[in-house]
Amino acid sequence: MKFLLDQDVYAVTARFLTDLGYDVIKAEQLGLSQAKDEELLGEAKKQNRLFVTRDRDFGRIVFLSCLGTGVIYLRILPSTQNAVHNELEKVLKTYSFESLKSAFVLVEPNRHRFRKMSLQGTKK
Repeated sequence: MKFLLDQDVYAVTARFLTDLGYDVIKAEQLGLSQAKDEELLGEAKKQNRLFVTRDRDFGRIVFLSCLGTGVIYLRILPSTQNAVHNELEKVLKTYSFESLKSAFVLVEPNRHRFRKMSLQGTKK
């Protein structure tokens, strides 16, 4: 699986995903540290990556704008990072990349919510 991480994702989460063997790139590595949210989602879609963020606004953007790229929203704090990472690993083992590419997944300590996005009428 390939991921594009928002600038607000903890470095420890980037290392966690990398250590699991995933292809991880941070928005800042692409010169997108100041990019608009829609631009970040567009880049993730263009590069066939799942977008990982801590910014709750992406739920609204994905469903209202129909941008058609998978988003993993982490409800994570330094005090809950181990529990969230464990749940994130469970999500990545449970769902295929294809399933995740068309979903919004909320990951929080010891649970997650998977919501399929409608890709009909998505913007390109």
